[in-house]
Amino acid sequence: MYEKEIIYKLKKLPEELKKQVLDHINFLINANQKKKTSKKKFKFDWEGGLSEIRHKFPSVELEHKVSKWRYKL
Repeated sequence: MYEKEIIYKLKKLPEELKKQVLDHINFLINANQKKKTSKKKFKFDWEGGLSEIRHKFPSVELEHKVSKWRYKL
């Protein structure tokens, strides 16, 4: 979309500034790739964390308590 405009303006620059443009383009490409790869997968390390109290509180009761806590905020 902007390629023609970028090339047109790039041709107007002196050589030392063209090098800076190239460095900046490389920086943007690397930053974009890091952002894509930094998405973390969901972990289930919390699974079973409350298993010792499950006999005291049925899951339905916990759901009701959580709903009340959410709406108090």
